[in-house]
Amino acid sequence: MPSDRDRPPMDEGLLSPVTVGHDGTVTDAAYLDALVTAEVALARAYGELGLAPAEAVDEIEAEFGWQGGLRGCPDHGVELTALAAASVAGGNPVIPLVARLRERVSDDARAWVHRGATSQDIVDTAVMLLARTATSKVVAALAHTEVSLRSLARSRRDEVAAARTLTQHAVPTTVGLRAAAWLRGVTRAKERVQAVEHNLPAQLGGAAGTLASFAEIAGPSSAADLPAAFAHELGLAVPDAPWHTTRWPVTELGDALVQAIDAVGKIAADVATLSRTEIGELAEGSGGGSSAMPQKRNPAASVLIRSAALRAPQLGATLHLASALATDERPDGAWHAEWPTLRELLRLALGATAHAAALVTDLHVDTDAVARNLRATGGLLVAERLSLVLGPVVGTGAVSRLVSDAAAGGDLASALAASPDVIALAAERGATPEAFVADLLDPANYTGLAGTLVDDAVGFPGRSGADVRPRFGAHDVRSGRAAHAPKTRDAPQTPLSDQEENP
Repeated sequence: MPSDRDRPPMDEGLLSPVTVGHDGTVTDAAYLDALVTAEVALARAYGELGLAPAEAVDEIEAEFGWQGGLRGCPDHGVELTALAAASVAGGNPVIPLVARLRERVSDDARAWVHRGATSQDIVDTAVMLLARTATSKVVAALAHTEVSLRSLARSRRDEVAAARTLTQHAVPTTVGLRAAAWLRGVTRAKERVQAVEHNLPAQLGGAAGTLASFAEIAGPSSAADLPAAFAHELGLAVPDAPWHTTRWPVTELGDALVQAIDAVGKIAADVATLSRTEIGELAEGSGGGSSAMPQKRNPAASVLIRSAALRAPQLGATLHLASALATDERPDGAWHAEWPTLRELLRLALGATAHAAALVTDLHVDTDAVARNLRATGGLLVAERLSLVLGPVVGTGAVSRLVSDAAAGGDLASALAASPDVIALAAERGATPEAFVADLLDPANYTGLAGTLVDDAVGFPGRSGADVRPRFGAHDVRSGRAAHAPKTRDAPQTPLSDQEENP
C-alpha cells in the first residue's frame, strides 16, 4: 500500500462523480492562481494611485505573469504542493506565499508585494475571484437549461398527465406545466446567482479592517481610495467597507448556490421518479447501465444531480454557522471552515447545473406511458371535479359513494350514466347521459389554467388569461356563479361535445 505521502494530493472526484470534469475552476491550483492574482492586483492598485513606482509594479507584473484582472496570473510559477505544506504553520497559504513572491523580485519591487495587506485580504479576495468564474459558469448552465425547458413546456403544453400528491394520483395536470414549473425554479435561481455574481466584493482592510496600515503608508485619502482601485484591477465589486467578520458575501453566495442546486435537484427528483419502470413517463437520453442487470437503463444524470442536491443544504448551513457567526475581527477556525465548505458548494453547483443542462436537453417523454397512467384509475383522477359539479345536485355523500364504489372496482362511468340525477342534469344541458359523463370524466377538461400558466412561463405571445374560457363544471369567473347553476330562459343549452376547448 502506498503511504499517504505518495498519494495524489487532489480529490479527483472518484467519490463525487457529479463534479468530475466540471470543477477545474475551483481546484487548489485555480485558488493559488487567484491568490497570486490578488497580490499582483494590489501592487497595481498602488501604482494606479501613483503610490508605487511604475518600475516596481512592472517588475511584479512581469515576474508573475499578469494577464489582466479576468485572466490573472496562471503562469506565476509558484509550486503548489510545497506551498500547501508550508501553509500549516501559519494556518493559511498567504504567509508562505508572500515569502516566495518577495524572494523573486528586486528590493525595490519587494516593498510593494503585499504592502499593508493582511492574509485575510488576499484569501477573501481570491475566494471571490474563484466564485466569480464559477458562478458565471453556473449561470450559463442554468440559462442553457432554461432554453431546453422552455421548448419542452411549449411543445408539451396540452399533453395531459396525472399529477401526484403524496405519491398518489391526484388531479390532471400537463407535461408542459410540469416543465414550466421546473423552468420557473431554474429562472429564479439563475437570476439570484447572477445578482450575487455581479456583487462579489474585493476585500481590503488590513489586519483588523481599519485600513490603518494603508493610511500609514499613503495617508487617509489614498487609503480610502485603495479598496476601489484594488477591486477595479480585479473586476470585482467595490466593497462598502472591509467585511472581515461581516460575512454576507459568503453567506449570500452560499445561499444562491444552494438555490441553484435545489432547482436542478427538483428536476432530477421528478425525472428519477417518472422514469421508474412501472411509470415510464420520462427517460434520460442516455441512461446508465448496471454491472449485473443488463436490462436496466438507470437515470444516471438525475442520480448524480440528486447526490449534489442532498449535500448542498448542509454545506450552506455550515457557512451560516461559521461565516454568519464569525467573532472578533477574525475568528479562530470559523474563517478556515469556510474555505473547503464554499469550495465544495461551488464544485457541486458547477457539476449539478452542467449535468442538468445536458439532462433536459435530451429528456424523452413517452406519450404512450403518460396516457396509460392517466387512464389507470378509470376516471377517479377527476373525483374532485365530480364533487364540484355533481355535489350540489346529487349531494356530496352520493358522489363519495360513487367514487368509493369505483375505487373498489366498480365502473364509475356506467354508475354515473345510470344515476337519475345525472340523467336529468345531462338532459338539462342538452346532452345524452353517456356524452355528459364522458366529458365530465375526461381529464383534459380539468386542467384549469395549465395552458395559461405554461404560456406565462415560456413567454408565449398571443395568449393570456383572458383567452381562457370556463369549461363545463368550472366556476364562471365573470359572473361569480358556478357554471352548473340553472341557466336563464334565454341562455342557450350547448351540448358538452360542442363546447369550445381551451386554446
